[in-house]
Amino acid sequence: MTTAEEYETALEPVEVVDAELVDDDAPGAGTVAVPDPVAAVLAALDTKAAEDLYDKRPRKTRKGYARDWKLWQEFHGWLEDQTGTRLPDSAITVGTYVAFVKWLDEVKEAAPNSIERRVTGVASEARRYGYEVPKAARAAATQALKPLKNDKRRQQRGRGKAAAITPMDLRQMANAPRERAPQPGARRRHTIVVSDLTRMRDQALNSLKFAVAGRNEEMSALDDLDIKEVDEGLMVHVPSVKGRPARDAPVTYGEDSATCPVRCWRAYKAAKLAAGAAPGGPAFLPVDQWGNQGTKRLSPDGVGRVLARCAKYAGLSGRRITGHSARRGLVTTGRKKHKRVEKLRRQGGWSPNSPVFWEYVDEGEAFEDAATEGIGL
Repeated sequence: MTTAEEYETALEPVEVVDAELVDDDAPGAGTVAVPDPVAAVLAALDTKAAEDLYDKRPRKTRKGYARDWKLWQEFHGWLEDQTGTRLPDSAITVGTYVAFVKWLDEVKEAAPNSIERRVTGVASEARRYGYEVPKAARAAATQALKPLKNDKRRQQRGRGKAAAITPMDLRQMANAPRERAPQPGARRRHTIVVSDLTRMRDQALNSLKFAVAGRNEEMSALDDLDIKEVDEGLMVHVPSVKGRPARDAPVTYGEDSATCPVRCWRAYKAAKLAAGAAPGGPAFLPVDQWGNQGTKRLSPDGVGRVLARCAKYAGLSGRRITGHSARRGLVTTGRKKHKRVEKLRRQGGWSPNSPVFWEYVDEGEAFEDAATEGIGL
């Protein structure tokens, strides 16, 4: 049904069938309540808006929130076993939300960060279904989470935070052996030799991701036209993703040809066009193990896997390297080199009050005027 048809349906006269008999002398006798057409149109608009906003969410987010809602329903089943009463899915209160946090912690043994994300997912799905999510319930869940976040044993349940990478790490990745031997337990039995096109793409992607503190989704959404060559290097227009504002990130020449984002981008762009890529298309394209280039843009998950895979084969073990490692790395490295905080914040598109950004700043400044420096120890 189209939107116009929805509105017309909402405004159609309501036919009264088998109306209840009332006494002639009763208040309101002889009248039939007719739905308010204004309220009907507003309700149709609200429903349509909720559907549109849901459809615009990334597929990965929608799937994650759907899993959170299934957990919420599973929690209600567990609660029914404990109390003998099945509460409706819409029963989002201080009591149920705090009990949900405790259930995820004690029964599911989830990591605190996972619990926090699932609470958010349940709230989002509840609103999509038209259920009320009281602010008091969200606040109570946040309060219940605080002691869990400070518990080291519980923190170890999760995979932990992504480790920061450095320019030295990028050089190690760029110069890693091109032969990919099969891993123990893997189905692949033969050694793969990384193609020139793949190697150039990975160098350009990893170095540019670090330079603009790019999120996986942002790097995936980049087009050739977003990366402009200028005298000083590159001006990268990082597009808006997930409602975040777009930004323009200046990128200068690097000191090493293997990790210079400007030279790596130019080399890769020329190579991918020679391999048949359409001019002005997606900035980064998939390449299979035989060196064949795809036509659709590299997915956000693919962007993250490139960095993690390059780190793995470069021998950067012992740290959790993910697609987020480049964002953390730019800030920590930048602060060690005395780059201005505001410049770093704008480069990566963090909000002024972002706790994550300021955590990275503190990490980069850990040995700046350290408490033990120069005190006579």
